[in-house]
Amino acid sequence: MTFKKIYILFFSLLFSLITVAQDAELKATVSKNKLGVNQRLRIEFMVNRQGADNFKVPNFKNFEVIAGPSSSINQSWVNGKASYSQAYIYIIKPKRQGTFTIPSASIEYEGKILQSNTVEVTVVSTAEIPKDPNDPTYIASQNVHLTTEISKASPYVGEGIYVVYKLFFSEKVGLSDWRVNEIPQYNGFWNQDIEVPRIEAKNVTYKGQKYRSIILKKALLIPQKSGKLTIDPMNMDITVNVPTGRGDFFGNAITRRVNYSTSSARRSVGVKDLPLDGKPEGFTGAVGDYNFTVTASKDILRANETTQIDVEVNGKGNIKLFEIPKITTPSELEVYTPERTDKVRTSSKGLSGKIKDSYTVVPEYKGKYKIPEVNFSYFNPEEEKYITITAEPLIIDVIEGKSLPSNNTNSTVTNNKQNVVTSGNDFRYIANKTSFVSKQQSDFFKSNLFYTLLLLPFLAIPFGIFIGKKKVERANDITGNRLRKADKLARKYLSQAKKELGKKETFYLALEKALHNFLKARLNIETSDISKERISEILRERNVNDSTIAEFVEVLNDCDFARYTPTTNVMMQKEFDKAKMVITQIDKQV
Repeated sequence: MTFKKIYILFFSLLFSLITVAQDAELKATVSKNKLGVNQRLRIEFMVNRQGADNFKVPNFKNFEVIAGPSSSINQSWVNGKASYSQAYIYIIKPKRQGTFTIPSASIEYEGKILQSNTVEVTVVSTAEIPKDPNDPTYIASQNVHLTTEISKASPYVGEGIYVVYKLFFSEKVGLSDWRVNEIPQYNGFWNQDIEVPRIEAKNVTYKGQKYRSIILKKALLIPQKSGKLTIDPMNMDITVNVPTGRGDFFGNAITRRVNYSTSSARRSVGVKDLPLDGKPEGFTGAVGDYNFTVTASKDILRANETTQIDVEVNGKGNIKLFEIPKITTPSELEVYTPERTDKVRTSSKGLSGKIKDSYTVVPEYKGKYKIPEVNFSYFNPEEEKYITITAEPLIIDVIEGKSLPSNNTNSTVTNNKQNVVTSGNDFRYIANKTSFVSKQQSDFFKSNLFYTLLLLPFLAIPFGIFIGKKKVERANDITGNRLRKADKLARKYLSQAKKELGKKETFYLALEKALHNFLKARLNIETSDISKERISEILRERNVNDSTIAEFVEVLNDCDFARYTPTTNVMMQKEFDKAKMVITQIDKQV
């Protein structure tokens, strides 16, 4: 070993001894303990021992992880003292204002769990960025703006408005990436997103200067109650390319990437209640501009033919948020539950399309039936008044079929009246005396049979518990269940041989066939056409032990020899029991 290697080894050992002398510690530090909700925080977990592993990050439930984990290792030797540290670094952003405690992180070292200290952080309202023209964050704040635009600030309840979130950035900066951190909530509104076909930057004028704008999100909002409703802001993280004022060798501007967080303005909407003056009876909350029709597919038909009555509302407004009127039909018409059909589109102009209820009507009797007129009312926010549309009544003319059994006010069908004919048998003598005989019977209540039936369920409870325990014990007896299953299988294949006990030739033929059928079923092969040596090999491949294989082959040999040698019923019973045992053993082992 050379002197250089000895020198390195010596100082490595010395470094390790000094490091071991230090106490193992996991420490948490933050870049600041107070920040604005629009700012970021750097938190670092540092362990001072080499070999620590299985780092577990705490739950940042009140913060959003922007970046991390990143790791750094620092190892030094200064004035004869060695130091080692490894840091796990996260960049986090607060979700809301308040004072929060970041829990402990943990790491494992030599079988022990090291816990870090907790950290308390106070989050205040949006912090003002210093007006430093050389600060990249300040430059980004002056050239990137996120806005919330609404189409109407004071709509009526049920009147649709739309909200657009736009991102403006000046020509002085560029955008590398952006991410929406928090989707706005629309409390008090029925809302539906409006599809933005593609994100495309357009040249616009913003605050008197040239900017480019991007539409990030559109949504249709329909207020469901009156009063002041708030539209939440959108929060974003944006990577901005800020100019440094310097150029490269070719004269191109050198930019610097800055991570910038911004939020759009919170907007308020003053929702007006619908006027009470002129409000029609039966108004169901329709707001917009609509047409209303009631039509029948055919109004002249035969009995038991069907016609379809369509009740349709079409136009634009809150078309998904109200009930359309229902028709009233005479009781002589059979009417099925209507089938709803809707074709509604969503755009920045609101909801538009049609909704239709289709009633299937089947008349049973001939005649003319009237479907009364139907009224539909809605409020038009542009004209600021209620409008009622009346659909004219329908007449369903049934020209063929059986007549009504009685007069009906809704039908023009007249029924032939018949005179009442009396006979001497119409009113008979009504007896005014009775003879009631009551047989005295023993009362069932409190009888012996009553108490026996009353106590019988309670006596059956212990018996049921006993049977249940036995079933559980039997189910848990795996070995016993296997033996019982194998024994059942053996009896199945040996049943024919058992019937032939006492008949030498038929018994041994049946016994040999049972053995081959058993192997065919368990091994899925035809064993009657192969030799006993091949059968032995197959059983050995299936992990059947040699003694069981030998017994099986012996029974097959006995079946061959016994047909040509004298035998007794006792010998046949012995062969039967032996075959049963062999089948059971093979079934357990295969």
